[in-house]
Amino acid sequence: MADSAFTGSATAKTDGFPPSLAIDLVGVTEAAAVAAAGQIGRGDERRAHDLAAEAMADALSRLAVRGHVAIGEQEGSGGPLDIGGMVGHGKGPALDVALDPLEGATLTAKAMDGALSVIAVATEGGILRLPRVYMDKIAIGPGFAPGTVDLDRPPADNVRALAGAKGVSADAIVVCVLDRPRNARLIAELRQAGARIRMISDGDIAGVITATEPEAGVDMYLGSGGAAEGVLAAAALKCAGGFFQGRLGIRNEEERRRVSDAGVDDLDRVYALDDLVKGEVLFAATGVTRGALLDGVMRRDERIDTHSLVMDSAQGVIRRLRTRRRG
Repeated sequence: MADSAFTGSATAKTDGFPPSLAIDLVGVTEAAAVAAAGQIGRGDERRAHDLAAEAMADALSRLAVRGHVAIGEQEGSGGPLDIGGMVGHGKGPALDVALDPLEGATLTAKAMDGALSVIAVATEGGILRLPRVYMDKIAIGPGFAPGTVDLDRPPADNVRALAGAKGVSADAIVVCVLDRPRNARLIAELRQAGARIRMISDGDIAGVITATEPEAGVDMYLGSGGAAEGVLAAAALKCAGGFFQGRLGIRNEEERRRVSDAGVDDLDRVYALDDLVKGEVLFAATGVTRGALLDGVMRRDERIDTHSLVMDSAQGVIRRLRTRRRG
């Protein structure tokens, strides 16, 4: 996906969305990213997150929408970006919102690659509400027959099947996996199958999206990450194309209760893209620190440069935007 100016066709009206909403969402993620970027390398994850959340909430308050937060921060703590909260100034269409003001607070605090600010919107009722629990995920890019890979198959079978579909050997397949102890067995099985592993320390939304971009050098995303991040990644794939499945991973009774309170009664269900995000969706992300998906915020003299991604599923439009503002 090449860098592009944001021009006429990208702001055309999509059913249920105001004409300017896509570019407005980029403004929201830019505000959060710039706020967080002041904390790059300062070692304070909480401060970086809080500044991003405050900036995102302020930017959202000015949007002409009635947004219901389906995927957001904590539930019930009273924050403006909490699950179940409302964003926008109360006028305009009713929309579901999924957001993460700073995916990668640790990356930001340690000046590591891959931190993002992310948001997605769908028409009312279009985003599945899930609490912050884990989710097992698999994703590949577009252009493959249905059933090429499946979350219920062993990792080695998925590697071989994708290799066959690509016409390459299994040792040519690169799988992106979140570097966590819970994924250790998966990583061992993938290596035994001959696959190469690209491990990431955080940021599995970007990890999933890179599986849709040939230039990123990732063929598949696999492993356990956050359910909220799974929904946001699904929103991106709804726009970019590709295959995604997810299944909740419940570790204890408290998580089981929270999932039940969210209305989920089948804990073994495998969710497809359309189960997580229904109808049309807009997705926007801005880099905080430099990564495989986006460049980070850059401060030069008296200006600030940002690099953002915006997608529209209805139009099939994907654009990367570079913005320069006075600092």
